[in-house]
Amino acid sequence: MADEQPAVPQAFQVKDCTIIRRMGGVDPAVTLRELRERVKLCPIDCLYYHFCETLITPTFDDPEFRNDFAIWAANSLRDYVLAERLAIINPYAFTDFEQLRARLVEIFDERLSEMSYIPSVGMDEAFMFQQAATVVFETGIELHEPADLARRLPEMSSSSIYYHFLEARRRTPDRVDDFTFWLQFCESCNRTLIDALAAIDFYFLSLPELKTALTETLAGIGQ
Repeated sequence: MADEQPAVPQAFQVKDCTIIRRMGGVDPAVTLRELRERVKLCPIDCLYYHFCETLITPTFDDPEFRNDFAIWAANSLRDYVLAERLAIINPYAFTDFEQLRARLVEIFDERLSEMSYIPSVGMDEAFMFQQAATVVFETGIELHEPADLARRLPEMSSSSIYYHFLEARRRTPDRVDDFTFWLQFCESCNRTLIDALAAIDFYFLSLPELKTALTETLAGIGQ
């Protein structure tokens, strides 16, 4: 029997995206207790927005805290203990966002138990729950073989990197990035590259930093 030939991949269509924000359908929170109650009831899309999608919004400018809950705790409540506990959460480490919700409630309960009084803020500083719709469009960039990934990566925008490396984890069966999902057409041939992409600790990187990490990873394995 002739040796089995590696499968030929379908062309990878590089896409770009933008998000359209809208209110989350949840009342604003002006105290930590209110935030806890709203988080227990808010749509999953609100949690996803406040942990993940803010990364590609123009207003995201706090390098210390990577999610909106931590930013609000620090800047509005002035509770840096709570902010630090929230800041270390990596939402992609959870099986799903219901687990993330449960962890948030645990953190809020723990912090509330430590307080002798519950601080509040004015409505001008209230936490406003939001969610977003993703609008996807074509870029005209196609990848035909794994080597194209390294060659065409410099042409990809930050929002393309977000869509294919981060947002993809909501869509793919094994919660992997789109590049890895595509490379699995011949998993044995691309094992080194797949493992290298999986090793990137991406959540606490900005999108430019993530693009640099991807570029260096691909260059480092000779793609």
